Amino acid sequence: MTSTSNQLDRVLVLEMVRVTEAAAIAASSLIGRGDEKAADAAAVEAMRRAFDQLYMDGTVVIGEGERDEAPMLYIGEKVGGAPGKGPKIDIALDPLEGTTITAKAGPNALAVLAAAEEGCLLNAPDVYMQKIAVGPGYPDGVIDLNKSPTENVEAVAKAKGVKPSEIIACVLDRPRHEKMIAELRDVGCGIVLIPDGDVAGVIATTNPETTIDIYMGAGGAPEGVLACAALRCVGGQFQGKLLFRNDNERARARKWGIEDLERVYTLDDLAKGDCIFAATGVTDGSLLAGVKRVGKRMTTDSVVMRASSGTVRWIKGEHTIG
Repeated sequence: MTSTSNQLDRVLVLEMVRVTEAAAIAASSLIGRGDEKAADAAAVEAMRRAFDQLYMDGTVVIGEGERDEAPMLYIGEKVGGAPGKGPKIDIALDPLEGTTITAKAGPNALAVLAAAEEGCLLNAPDVYMQKIAVGPGYPDGVIDLNKSPTENVEAVAKAKGVKPSEIIACVLDRPRHEKMIAELRDVGCGIVLIPDGDVAGVIATTNPETTIDIYMGAGGAPEGVLACAALRCVGGQFQGKLLFRNDNERARARKWGIEDLERVYTLDDLAKGDCIFAATGVTDGSLLAGVKRVGKRMTTDSVVMRASSGTVRWIKGEHTIG
């Protein structure tokens, strides 16, 4: 057995669900309250407390920004209850993926994390990333970030044995995507526009029930790594390229060891080896149901995946409100 498996075996896979459950429950009290920062802060603090219960020596490689940025779980922060003693685990996290969604009570807000052996998750800077993804079952190379949206839709349609007009794409609803959306509609492609939450958008390509075939567009680079950890567990293809708006963002990338600023990253570049991915729904979405409160009980809906075994567990939790 490899050292990767040994390291992650010691951090019980199901324990990671407790971490995302804690963050989701904390954020759920602020659904629809219009306060993004308060919802994010509640999720962050709950996730940090839950990490402290785990026997591991964890390091946040993708978090809530850098040390000077609130509300924290910053890049480089140590988490876990056994610093210097437990297995060394790298953590990518988003305690509340979809802060605006939560504040407005919209769909697809999640508490998300990925865990891997030290060095297996890319330290992605907090910049934008151009992304394209499909689920499992396609031949290698079916998508290519250097090709046009039309060419990619046509390639996926050919591989699926359908017309381009039968393909459904998921795209973040942003002004920057107007040209791409127009091109997709010209080829007859259906489009599911999402207001936020592109981790769930990428993962939706792996679930036939969503009817989404392909994800396209620019979103956060950290979210790209989280999505890739999930794709490593269930299959799929991903390509991403970092986008820089200014010299400050280029300098931030170099600070985290990224020298080739034009590189197109594949799935294995962003998340390699054995990975654990865990997510709990905050609001109802395509992947998971949100937190529900009924009297003195709460229910949560979570998923936890592991790359080495290909195991996907769907977990319904019931919690007593203290």
